Amino acid sequence: MKKIFFLLLSTLTCQLSPVFAQSGAPYIHDPSTIAFCEGKYYTFGTGGGGLISDDGWSWHSGAERPGGGAAPDVLKIGNRYLCIYGATGGGLGGGHNGRILTMWNTTLDPKSPQFKWTEAVEVCSSDGMEDQDAIDPGMLLDPQTGRLWVSYGTYFGAIRLIELDPATGYRMKGNKEKDIAIDCEATDLIYRDGWYYLLGTHGTCCDGVNSTYNIVVGRSRNVEGPYLDNVGRDMFHGGGRMVICAGDNATGPGHFGRTIIDDGVEIMSCHYEADFNRSGRSVLAIHPLLWKNGWPVAGERFKGGTYAILSERRGYSLELAVDFVRMHQKRERFWQLDLTKPLVKIAPQPLDSVIGTWSKGDIALRCSDYMFRPHQHWTITPVEEAGGYLSNPYFKITIAGTNRALTATANLELTTTPDFTGDDSQLWRIEQLVDGTFRIMPKRIPGQQEVNTRYVIYSVADSTPTLAEYNFQSDNSKWNLK
Repeated sequence: MKKIFFLLLSTLTCQLSPVFAQSGAPYIHDPSTIAFCEGKYYTFGTGGGGLISDDGWSWHSGAERPGGGAAPDVLKIGNRYLCIYGATGGGLGGGHNGRILTMWNTTLDPKSPQFKWTEAVEVCSSDGMEDQDAIDPGMLLDPQTGRLWVSYGTYFGAIRLIELDPATGYRMKGNKEKDIAIDCEATDLIYRDGWYYLLGTHGTCCDGVNSTYNIVVGRSRNVEGPYLDNVGRDMFHGGGRMVICAGDNATGPGHFGRTIIDDGVEIMSCHYEADFNRSGRSVLAIHPLLWKNGWPVAGERFKGGTYAILSERRGYSLELAVDFVRMHQKRERFWQLDLTKPLVKIAPQPLDSVIGTWSKGDIALRCSDYMFRPHQHWTITPVEEAGGYLSNPYFKITIAGTNRALTATANLELTTTPDFTGDDSQLWRIEQLVDGTFRIMPKRIPGQQEVNTRYVIYSVADSTPTLAEYNFQSDNSKWNLK
């Protein structure tokens, strides 16, 4: 199962920054789950290598696993990491006689003195003659039963399910493989709210910008299936609901992985076969993972722009606490309208007509009715040199047309300062939640040494924004970007 638990949210004039994927050198094919080990993130790919990141945003090579082969998966079980991979198969070398192996390590850090992979153990194989291909394994440690399942296979035959012993990584004695899907490869199993989900990569791979990879899903109440899509088609007969296809100037998403960051905060990882912005190379990609009517859907990677920030609590707008400046309008009595007069378009209130009434120093915030006024428009801009987190860089949030910056205070309140300085209290982590709303949190609270993973912008009452502990069950923690 490509899943790991970590402790730790329509535009007005959406002036998008250039499309960006993960920072650094995120070049990989068939990435495993994103694993967290000793303060760093790891993912492994075809060929034996992999990527490492200090923050989840900027990636570089350096992860190590022996055995070569293809399409590994990795999962932390207890205090050890189990890695599974296909030694051959998939048509590599011209054949489909494949072997899938497992091995353990106590750490993923290749510089650690404890770093040592155990000898690989074969758990299944294909002989190249049967209608099956032992490659592309994905693991699920069932949170309900503690049982360890593996799905594997390619277009060359069926997707199969086997069970391993989570204590040893060996095949369970007497386990019989079961065919559960066709017309896909690079499968993954996940569990959520009483449902088992089988995610498969559909389409063609390994053809650069012409690759048609996309990820589809079916679900079942039983881990052994049948896996049906949203219109009742069995994945064993070619069914599957779309999770993600080409986009963001990249094509061929494949090899799904799920990471739960916090309650209601999930991301999915995959590779794109070809990133048009990076010479058509295969790259790691991370998207917010949304859940709509019980189905997983890839969200859009947030890129910034100019927005109204509206509370989910009531729909009020986050705004500067300044005097409301009335707009002049020649009024007509609605019961005495002259319909022969031409209509006149009224321009929105301009910034320069009100900014002179604002304080030159810090200005507090409030929430109120949205009126598309200058004190309610926020420009959100990525600050890529400030680092990031899983899926995005940190952002600055300023009043549109100004350098006035949203800032966290030491007493867990919010203010706006006249200028953006790049201080951590002015950098914001913005994550889309599984229901489509957002949480917005400062990188650091002044006076606290650790990077903030607890406090978010919170509507403590209809009109009072503050910083408080994140709670997915409360609409006070949630915001919409309009």
